[in-house]
Amino acid sequence: MKITCNKQELVEAVSNVQRVVSSKTTLAALEGILLRAENGTLQLCGYDLELGITTTIPASIEQEGSIILNAKLFGDIVRRVPSDTLTLSVDEKMITNIVSGVSDFSIVGIAAEEYPELPSISGASQISLNGSVLKSMIRQTLFAVADNDSKPIHTGTLFEMEENSLRLVSVDGYRLAMRTEAITGGEELHFVVPGKTLGEVLKLLPDSEDPVALSVGRRHIIFEIGRYCVISRLLDGEFLDYNAAIPKAFTTEVKAQTRSFIDSVERVSLLITDRLKSPVRCIFEDGEVKISCATSIGKANDEFMAPMEGENVEIGFNNRYLLDALRNADSDEVKIQLNGALSPMKVLPREGDSFLFLVLPVRLKSNEN
Repeated sequence: MKITCNKQELVEAVSNVQRVVSSKTTLAALEGILLRAENGTLQLCGYDLELGITTTIPASIEQEGSIILNAKLFGDIVRRVPSDTLTLSVDEKMITNIVSGVSDFSIVGIAAEEYPELPSISGASQISLNGSVLKSMIRQTLFAVADNDSKPIHTGTLFEMEENSLRLVSVDGYRLAMRTEAITGGEELHFVVPGKTLGEVLKLLPDSEDPVALSVGRRHIIFEIGRYCVISRLLDGEFLDYNAAIPKAFTTEVKAQTRSFIDSVERVSLLITDRLKSPVRCIFEDGEVKISCATSIGKANDEFMAPMEGENVEIGFNNRYLLDALRNADSDEVKIQLNGALSPMKVLPREGDSFLFLVLPVRLKSNEN
């Protein structure tokens, strides 16, 4: 195998593929990136048996072939070589020679045959989505994915596709995030994509409206994003009946400037650390929102004006969960719906229902302020 390619294109491809490579594995091949040179392109593949990313870059190929190279070492080398082009050649003993400008490296590779085969999907359902819409949908729900394995199904996001609509739902036991978008056509589909996969898809999605193709099989999903292909297993299990978890009634409705709410919570949160945990107390009354917090280091009070209807409420929240919901609202103004101090808070857009966030309250102690 012998190829010449552009350094910058290779650096970008290696950086993106490298993120899914296992750093701790008993299989040496999985610590590497599979390189395959054929048909005028260099294909790169990283895979950890659950999630894989492949991509291709243009290359001048003198001799076709394939090799597995240690991802970290190969990545470090290509980032640091001095010239704009790079030549890579492999001999019959798997010694890989990388030459760029005055730099010359020889490293040991592994035979491509030792690389596990990526899953193939047969009889898949095909979906095409606007790239920027998918990006905003993932970003607005990924924050609420569970990060522990007590219920593995909740470490992913539910994709619920019905005629003319797509809904993404994440839940972790403390909050819920739901994002809905109208789409044209589409069959009825329900599947759960791991949060780790969506984190990688999010990094690869551009801000453009270019279509992204999804192929959904029984056990796996493929996202085709430009030159990149992300293949992942799907999660099995019973996802929370989220409709039953969303309160239908409310006794208080507040229309708040998102930035004002975030700023107030951030200011009182200065007293909260990993060691000094305390809920943020929110009092919604008479067109004002009063925010306060008390820890062993001191007290903080803040407030902002917000028109409201209904009963006054005093309620406590984990500051991080409250901020996550507000920061991901993506609108200048939000509608807050409350049903007393013990029911979850609903965060909605001022108009419509493109997103819905639920944040569970924290019980306040009466002497906490």
